[in-house]
Amino acid sequence: MTFHSIGLADELLKAVEQTGYTTPTPVQQQAIPAAIAGADLLVSSHTGSGKTAAFMLPSLHRLIDRRPAPGAGPRVLVLTPTRELAQQVEKAAQTYGKALRWLNTACLVGGAPFFAQVKQLQRPVDVVVATPGRLLDHLNRRKLKLSDLEILILDEADRMLDMGFAEDIDAIVAATPAKRQTLLFSATLDGVVGNMAARMTRNPQRIEIEVAQEDRGQIEQRLMFADDIGHKNRLLEALLGDDTLQQAVVFTATKKSADELSLALQEKGIAAAALHGDMHQTQRNRTLQRLRQGRIGVLVATDVAARGIDVAGISHVINFDPPRQAEDYVHRIGRTGRAGRDGVAITLSGPRETGLIRAIERFTGDRLEVHTIPGMEPAPRKPSGPRPGGNGGRRFGSGGRPGGGHGRPGGDTRRGSGGHGREGHPSRSERSHGDRRDRGSRG
Repeated sequence: MTFHSIGLADELLKAVEQTGYTTPTPVQQQAIPAAIAGADLLVSSHTGSGKTAAFMLPSLHRLIDRRPAPGAGPRVLVLTPTRELAQQVEKAAQTYGKALRWLNTACLVGGAPFFAQVKQLQRPVDVVVATPGRLLDHLNRRKLKLSDLEILILDEADRMLDMGFAEDIDAIVAATPAKRQTLLFSATLDGVVGNMAARMTRNPQRIEIEVAQEDRGQIEQRLMFADDIGHKNRLLEALLGDDTLQQAVVFTATKKSADELSLALQEKGIAAAALHGDMHQTQRNRTLQRLRQGRIGVLVATDVAARGIDVAGISHVINFDPPRQAEDYVHRIGRTGRAGRDGVAITLSGPRETGLIRAIERFTGDRLEVHTIPGMEPAPRKPSGPRPGGNGGRRFGSGGRPGGGHGRPGGDTRRGSGGHGREGHPSRSERSHGDRRDRGSRG
């Protein structure tokens, strides 16, 4: 199948060809024709599968021959969990729609000046990409209307619910026309995501895409025990000094820890930088750009801030603090093994973090293979119960859910390549910092 056979308008086909893509991915092959036909969609697809084009191309196709009336509101709305993802989606809309010279887009996210966004909305806007909290601010202040909306898209719906956006999303949906088309993309379509989908879709077509083995970047998972925080710091320094490391993301549990650890690494001569929700949007953008340019070797980040980072050069993910929620482990290690490359994910576990490791192993169904660095072995620990059997040292694709991947045993005990709060699910006070409604912008 080619993009020409899918039924896209010539203007969009030309833009796709200029990006260098010639063959649609599996999710694009199924979702684009169904969306063009007007169906509501529930799509389960992993990061890196081409899902942004799967919803943006058919949405732009619908806009081509019908320009809005003066004073009309946006016709396409995309909701995303984070600022970085929103910016990526808006860039995709501009890339695919560059032949549509009349096309206007707006990105409404927290951490950016509110009234600059209001100025954007004073002109006719065709496509709005937003985080739920900031969009609701504009709705409540009557700076935006959704009565003309034709297509509502929820990207990474599961993550938005994890971050506490359920009420905001319901309020936004209530402001849209009942006759709209709804496209929901999520890593899972069950549980709370399925309940939300049932409320906002009409006879949806369900599309579930499995990750092809040849498209998987293999991620080797390792576990290293540490006696205390000083031991963790020594292990981290040794891991970052490994010759196989290209770029790394180091995860911490809190924003304060990210700042402190990145400064400590900088003092040791390591090109490190922090990324978290208390940083201004301009600073975040600058940090991510430096990471993509290779000017930053180590990014020290919190869970929410790192969501959506897609940099092929990230060879290692190091969990300096194990995630408080087992589900976040999958999102974290998915920052490596991008674009079909292999990656390494290393989790450092202190004496009081064994329970978190067991939760991760139960969630993934795999036992993390224990590694040590010669001369930095931990003190012996008393056994505290069985750990899951699974496949020791299992590897799985960066986009897929570990339990459904194609693993292979590692069993390698060679030297590895090398008391914080909870941030994966921000507190109410954290979510309200700076922009009281935009919880998606604070990570």
